Amino acid sequence: MLLNGGVEMSYKAIKVSKGTSGWGGPLVLKPTDEKNVVLSVTGGGIHPLAQKIADLTGARAVDGFHTTVPDEQVMVAVVDCGGTARCGVYPKKNIFTINLTPVGQSGPLAKYIKEDIYVSGVKESNITLTDADDVVIERAAEEKSEPVKPSSAAPQRKQNIIERIGRGAGKVVGIFYSAGRETIDSVIKNILPFMAFVAMLMGIILKSGIGDAIAAVIAPFSGSLIGLLVISVVAALPFLSPLLGPGAVIAQVVGVLIGVEIGRGNIPPQYALPALFAIDPQVGCDFIPVGLSLGEAEPETVEIGVPAILFSRLITGPASVIIAYLFSIGLYV
Repeated sequence: MLLNGGVEMSYKAIKVSKGTSGWGGPLVLKPTDEKNVVLSVTGGGIHPLAQKIADLTGARAVDGFHTTVPDEQVMVAVVDCGGTARCGVYPKKNIFTINLTPVGQSGPLAKYIKEDIYVSGVKESNITLTDADDVVIERAAEEKSEPVKPSSAAPQRKQNIIERIGRGAGKVVGIFYSAGRETIDSVIKNILPFMAFVAMLMGIILKSGIGDAIAAVIAPFSGSLIGLLVISVVAALPFLSPLLGPGAVIAQVVGVLIGVEIGRGNIPPQYALPALFAIDPQVGCDFIPVGLSLGEAEPETVEIGVPAILFSRLITGPASVIIAYLFSIGLYV
C-alpha cells in the first residue's frame, strides 16, 4: 500500500481478547487493501478504542454515525450495544465485531453471535500486536452441500392427493414448531433476564432508601406536564440521545423509578402515560446508522439522515408527551 507521499506502509496484525466479564474471541485481525476500515458505531464520533485499532494496524477509522462504507471494506465494527440489536447485526453480515459492553449471545440476532467473529467487554489493554503470519481476514462461510440430483434411471413416482396433503401438513407443523422453539428460546434468553433485572432494581429502590432521595429530584419534574416536557427534551438532545440509547438502560431505570414513585403516591397516576413517552425519545437513536446500513443507504443518505432523525426527536418527543397527556385525562378517576 502506498500513501500520498509515496511511502509504502505495511499493515500489522492485532489480537483482541475479551475483557473482564466479556465473552467471545480472541480475534486476530489484520487489514488488507480491500478490508481496511474500522467502523465505529458508538454513539457518534470515533471511539478511542477504534482509533487505537486503526493506529496499530494501519487501517482507517470511520465514524458510523457520520457516514457509511460498503460492508466488504469493513475489517471490524466497534459497537457499544447493551444486548439489543447492534451486537448481532454485524456478525450476521459476517463482519468481525468488538462490543465495548460485556454482552454475550443476546438479542434477537443471538444465533449469529459466535466466538470466532465476536468479542465483548473489550478495553484498550485487551488489544495487542501479534506476529501472526497467517491471519484469517474473513470468517469462513459454512459449506453448503449441493442437493442430490435424482437418478435418471429411476423416474420419480407422482404423488397422490393424500401424500401431498400429508407432506403439506407436516411442513406447516414443522414451521410452527420451529417458531415456538425460537419464541421460548427468546423468552428465556431475553425477556426473563429483563424481568429479573427490573425486579432486582425495584427491590433495591424500595429497601435501600434510594427511592426517597431520587423522588425528591424526579417528583418535581415527573409530577407536571412541564417537567415531563423538560425530561423529553433533554433525553432527545442530538448529542446526548445516541449515548443514552444502548440497551435502553436509561429508559428502563428511569421507568422503574417513576413507576415505583407512582405506586408510593409521590407522583399522580395520571402522569404514568405521558411519563412513558417522556423517557423514551432516545430509544433507538444508537441504532439509526445501523438501520440505514441494513437498508443499503448511500453514504450521503447516512450523513443527512442520521442528524435529521436525531433532530426530529426534539419535535416528536415532546409532541408524544402532550398527546399522551391529553389521552390520559379522565383515565384514572
